[in-house]
Amino acid sequence: MDIQAEKIALTQLLLQTEDVTIIKKVKAIFNSQKADFWEELTNEQKEFLEASLKQADEGDVHDFKEFIEPYL
Repeated sequence: MDIQAEKIALTQLLLQTEDVTIIKKVKAIFNSQKADFWEELTNEQKEFLEASLKQADEGDVHDFKEFIEPYL
């Protein structure tokens, strides 16, 4: 499947249609794909990520190679 050819074909179909229902459905598909993953997380997940970002911002991080070295 050539994705660029498919996109061009779909664009042509959209440009040719006068059916508002089709345009609304296509627009709804795109809008549903833009869901913010943050809103789908639990409060515990959000708190964990925020704490992790705070640690990183404060420089409280460890190099992976140094961390894993004793286990190799």
